[in-house]
Amino acid sequence: MPQAQESQPPSEAPPAPPPDANDLPEDDSAIEELLGAEELRTQSGQILDWAREHLLTLDVALQALILVAALVPAALFGPQLRKFITTQIAPRAPYGFLRRAASAFAHIATPIALLIILQGAVVTLGSLGRPSKVVEAGVSLLLAWIVIRLVTLVIRSPFWSRAAFYVAWPIAALDAFGVLGRVVRQLDAFAVPIGMDSAGAPINFSALDVIRTIIIFAALFWLSSLLNKFLKGRIASVDELTTSFKALLSKILDVLVPIVALVVALQIVGFPFATLAIFGGAVGLGIGLGLQRTISNFFAGFSLIADKSIKPGDVIEIGGTFGWITEMNARYVSIRTRDGMEHLIPNDKFIEEGVINWSHTDRIVRLHAPFGVAYGTRDLRGVKKLAEETALTVERVLKTPTPVCNLMQFGESSVQFDLRFWINDPSNGISNVKSAVMLALWDALHDHNVEIPFPQIDLHVKSLPKAAPEGLAD
Repeated sequence: MPQAQESQPPSEAPPAPPPDANDLPEDDSAIEELLGAEELRTQSGQILDWAREHLLTLDVALQALILVAALVPAALFGPQLRKFITTQIAPRAPYGFLRRAASAFAHIATPIALLIILQGAVVTLGSLGRPSKVVEAGVSLLLAWIVIRLVTLVIRSPFWSRAAFYVAWPIAALDAFGVLGRVVRQLDAFAVPIGMDSAGAPINFSALDVIRTIIIFAALFWLSSLLNKFLKGRIASVDELTTSFKALLSKILDVLVPIVALVVALQIVGFPFATLAIFGGAVGLGIGLGLQRTISNFFAGFSLIADKSIKPGDVIEIGGTFGWITEMNARYVSIRTRDGMEHLIPNDKFIEEGVINWSHTDRIVRLHAPFGVAYGTRDLRGVKKLAEETALTVERVLKTPTPVCNLMQFGESSVQFDLRFWINDPSNGISNVKSAVMLALWDALHDHNVEIPFPQIDLHVKSLPKAAPEGLAD
């Protein structure tokens, strides 16, 4: 029998040699591997698939057609809406804010008509059970544009125009892309604990609450400013109230109305006012130290109005500033000088330094015009009478009380007189009427050959110094 051969384990195959660079596939390259071309192709394919699935559909095409087709009825209906507002609404609106609002709506009547048509399309698509995301995005962007234009045209304030721009457009963009809800939830989740309620549950104040408070306070502050302006106008029209009491009421409104707006805004967002008691002491101390001068001016303003020491229209002089009061605010008093400049004087300066009020009880004030005549003048009583009669020739000088000219002293080079006269319109200027009186007096004295001297010094030399010796002459 043939002998069985012993089975031997199969020998291991030799390792394959590394691939040569020339053996790589021709469509692969190091640059494509570096740039991640395969990943880019994959992501591009996913984007195209999403576009085919969500954008290149019959519903999206229908909504795009609605957006374009809505321009036609808006172009036809917009001018009719503008004509209706211009002829029927604007003439009946009172001047001021309401008239500007009517003009603003007439100015953007076509976009408003387009907004109405698109909103109707959204309601129609919803009732038919069809999607309307694209049309809703167009409505959000158009609404943001209308809000910004209305703020710009009605309020006419660069600050509020920028505020509307930076608030309306982000909200509209987030709503158009469908992420506004997620952003709102994230802002609501970012909260800070500020206390505990009566049941022991924690009270949080979120970033969303802060934004809502700012927006609500801005709207209420704007409305309160309109209300404040309206109330001030009504107060100013009441003749039974004194000027000081009107200024006091206006100052109270300037302080009270913004505080009420802030409290209402916090109440709307549900801010727990009980937690303010914890920080009240520290915050009050910090405010008292940091705003000491401001608070001093604030209460000084109330004191000035309450004691009726000064009031709008008074002619005053303080710290070398002469003029009449045009306005009394919470921090300062505005004084307009004869030069046309407005001096804003802090309220506490009137209490600390004092003030000269030329028209505190009445507007009749006395002015002085000093002058002198030569010692050679014999009839001094005639000079006195001439000065008093001359003062009456100036238009602004009052006949009652009558001008008075007194001999004051025998000066070094002249006999000194003081002509005193009265006026009742110090707001028209003091120096100008004084100058007019002195010019008239100058002409009158010269017409009557009364000499007006000027200071002279007579030098009498009693003796001359002796001549110096000849030896010292050199």
